Amino acid sequence: MYDIATRQSALDLVAQGHSLNSVSKQTGISRAAIRAWQVRIEPLPRMLIDLAPCPRCRPEPGTPDDTAAYSYLLGLYLGDGCISPHPRGSFYLRIACADAWPGLIEACRAAITAVRPEGGVYNLQKQGYAMVTSYWRHWPCLFPQHGAGRKHERPIILEPWQQEIVDAHTWEFVRGLIHPDGCRATNWTTRTIGGETRRYEYPRYWFSNVSGDIRRLFTDALDRLGVEWKQANARNISVARRASVALMDAHIGSKH
Repeated sequence: MYDIATRQSALDLVAQGHSLNSVSKQTGISRAAIRAWQVRIEPLPRMLIDLAPCPRCRPEPGTPDDTAAYSYLLGLYLGDGCISPHPRGSFYLRIACADAWPGLIEACRAAITAVRPEGGVYNLQKQGYAMVTSYWRHWPCLFPQHGAGRKHERPIILEPWQQEIVDAHTWEFVRGLIHPDGCRATNWTTRTIGGETRRYEYPRYWFSNVSGDIRRLFTDALDRLGVEWKQANARNISVARRASVALMDAHIGSKH
């Protein structure tokens, strides 16, 4: 994608008598593109969307306007999200959402739209799940955790500006992590009282992720919120204390 100044410079060379072939060799721009600019120099509306300003690329880098939606989307991305390159130099943000949770799919779409209102969001249907997808060249700017390989095979550390957003919207971040990689379940146990064995059921939240860094981000967030948790095993975090489950119910609840 070329900005207006670059396009005009190429057209100026043509106006000075240079051939399309020579301008192409000099600038690295295809002859077809230069020929198209002679008819219309402005980008098409679809291209204008892709050129929408990125808050991180301003002279003074900022944050997305809707920081609460970003905090939730950051949790979704760290759970079941990825950023993939497009052959034309842009990127796809993809969040995998199970068909069993249509409410999650809609919440994901709403969060992407709130973070980037100028762009489109669509569902790429797979077997048993939908890839909620959005196309933009600046997604890696908003999610600098993007990189080669699986997340659990590389460090996952929030940038200071991301941490400020998470600190301000911690429940949204926890919700974003729980929705792809957690659940609210009913556990049970037995106790023998007076010679009689009784079964007891109680609610519990689980969070599971292979990445130690992502689990740490989750538990750090719970600590800030006053939610008690335990490391159940190598990759699972459990929230089972009654008061903590009540807090989670008030702010997270079951997926739908």
